[in-house]
Amino acid sequence: MPEDGGSPAVPEEAPATPAEADPAPPDLGDATGDATASPKPKPTARRARARARRILRALHRDAGYLAVGLTVVYAVSGLAVNHILDWNDGDPSFKSYQTIHPLETNPLPEDDAAAVAAVLGQLAIDETPRETYRISPELLEITFTYRTLHVDADLGEIIEEGQEPRPFLHVVNWLHLNRGKRAWTYIADAYAVGLLFLAISGMFMLGGRQGLIGRGGILILLGALVPILYVTLAPTEAPKPKTEEASETLPAPGD
Repeated sequence: MPEDGGSPAVPEEAPATPAEADPAPPDLGDATGDATASPKPKPTARRARARARRILRALHRDAGYLAVGLTVVYAVSGLAVNHILDWNDGDPSFKSYQTIHPLETNPLPEDDAAAVAAVLGQLAIDETPRETYRISPELLEITFTYRTLHVDADLGEIIEEGQEPRPFLHVVNWLHLNRGKRAWTYIADAYAVGLLFLAISGMFMLGGRQGLIGRGGILILLGALVPILYVTLAPTEAPKPKTEEASETLPAPGD
């Protein structure tokens, strides 16, 4: 009892030791006789699907990078050919031109070969003509692969008419129409397979509501309906009769 009559002092408890405050869990290994840790659980099906989608996205991305160049070639060429009637001269690969030159050698030599040599020398043309035709002593036609010279001695002029390749479009159209034959066929086939992979892999890159069972499936259906509805609803045209004329071949860009 304290002298001042107050409450008796309560003895303070000693602080608990770490072992007493947070006792360690029992060692089950000792009880069972096996002190080794339990094996990790196998990946769940959800984790496996997520890992597969990560791999698929990486492959899809790399295939898309590889396809950029060829996609530009086929897309630009396809747009140009699809609007072939909108070009002024009806040819997306070439543009027509006409140039008038004064005739310096007048009158023309009577010998056709001499007359041709004089005209080509004046215009600094070293190309071999495909055909020459002397219409009259005053008129001469010199035909090349992509141009024709109309020489008129009476008017004292040379009219040059021809075609010249359009920059870039001539090259992409030449590739698109497979004028490179067998070598380009393999490249075009590989590109087609790559596009199929991009289309198929894109359907499985996302799951859930954004994938095939949700938004993705609706967009796939809408995309498939475009050609189906067009074929079903578009009016059919009577087939055009085949002509005996051979189709014009597109020369190589370097020709």
